[in-house]
This record gives sequence, structure tokens and C-alpha cells, in this order.
Amino acid sequence: MKPTVTCYLLDVVDLCDKIALVTGGSGGLGCSLARAFARQGYRVVITARNGEKLQAAAKAIGDNAAPVLALPCDIRQKDQVNSLAKEVGARLGTVQVLINNAGIARAVSFLEMPDSLWDDTLRTNLTGAYYCCKVFLPGMTNSGWGRIINIASTTAKVGYSHVSAYASSKHGLLGLTRSLALETARLGVTVNAICPGYIDDERTRENARRMAEKTGKPIEEILALFAGSAPQNRLIQTDEVASLALMLASDKAGGITGQAINVDGGAVMV
Repeated sequence: MKPTVTCYLLDVVDLCDKIALVTGGSGGLGCSLARAFARQGYRVVITARNGEKLQAAAKAIGDNAAPVLALPCDIRQKDQVNSLAKEVGARLGTVQVLINNAGIARAVSFLEMPDSLWDDTLRTNLTGAYYCCKVFLPGMTNSGWGRIINIASTTAKVGYSHVSAYASSKHGLLGLTRSLALETARLGVTVNAICPGYIDDERTRENARRMAEKTGKPIEEILALFAGSAPQNRLIQTDEVASLALMLASDKAGGITGQAINVDGGAVMV
């Protein structure tokens, strides 16, 4: 039975003029993030590599009162990120909330992992976030207000077997979060990371499917193992992560920066 998720209630009037960009916006968590910000009055832009999926997500999330702008971009390519920034600037204005959510996670043992998977994971999860921060941060510092929210993982804090590339990328993302927080502390910008545990989304289910194929166990048993890694014995709902992102983006969270906040059912208590 899924838990009831209560979202933070924020002052919509204070938020309606802000622009939020969500990378990886066509997937489960990305959609939840975009939907939550759109419902709070943000002008939301979502981006991802697959334009078709992106447009479908924008239609599902937005409505006439709060449309969502879908702009395809491969964040692994800095020239595409620059082009994205120019288009958002021309159509909406300066991005004030950047949510670096795009990422890949594939479970495979270290010795069986092809070098291409290592490279692609680091380029997507870490270098892509770096490019987005590099391109969109100047607009925030120039205006004296901004929020960068990096979607990390509990693997940013502890190691897990069979995800060495993913864990390395998320450890790096946490380092980037903390360094940027120090550099922007007096510039009106906060930089924080959210560290979810196993999320009830397509990425977790895909890894469960891969593990099920390899071990011969049912997918449900693998998912139960994932859930059992947390004291609450459940998967995390995407809306729970989105609720925290909304709070971190609010003016009320102006004193929170350089933090890595777990949403993991108690799996990692640091």
C-alpha cells in the first residue's frame, strides 16, 4: 500500500514570476518535479534528449493556466546547453531555479562494466549538471537570486554494490554542490542536493528487471529487497522528492545551502 504524500504548501503569489528548469523532465521523477512547480505558479521548462517523450510529458503536466515548455537538449553537450539557455531567455527570461535531475543508472558489476557505461554515466550525471550550472548560474548571480537543486542519491554518501559508475557520479555531484554553495553563499544563490533512496519509478524497476534476469528471481522479490534496505520498508514516492524541492526553492529556505538532504525512509542516517 502506497503512503499518503503531503506536499508543502507555499505562497503561490511569491512564486508566480519565477522560471524553473527541470532536466530529465520526461521521466517519472522529472514529471513529478515539473508538475509540482507548475502547480505552485512557476513557469516551468522541461528538457531531455527524447523530444517525443518530452512533448508528451509537457502535455500531461501542463494546462492552459500553467503551460509547460518542452525544449529538447542533450545536457552532455555544452553547445546544446548554451542553445537551450538562449531559447529559454528569448521565450521566458532568466532561469531562477535549476533542477539538475537528468541521470542514468544501470546496475552491473565493476569487472563486467564496459568503459562506455562509465563514460556515459559520468557525462550525464556529473558533467551534464556541471554544464547546466556553468551556463545558468550567471543569470542567477546577476539578478541576485537563484536556486540550484541537484538530484543526487543516497549513493552520493555511501557505496552500493554493482553501481560503481553511478555512485562515483553522485559522489562527484555532491562535491560540486558543496563547492558551488561556498562560492555563491553571498550572491543570493543557494545550492543544495536531494538524496533519494530507491524511488518507485521506471529507473528502479528497470534495474530490478535486470537483476531479476540475472538472478532468476521475480521482479517483485527484487523490489522488495530494495524496499527492505530502508527502515520504513518501502520505496520513495516521486512526490516526496518534489515536495522537498519546492521547499528548497522557496524564499523561506534562503538560509539552507550546501546541504545534502536524504529522502530515503531512513536508509542512510547521516
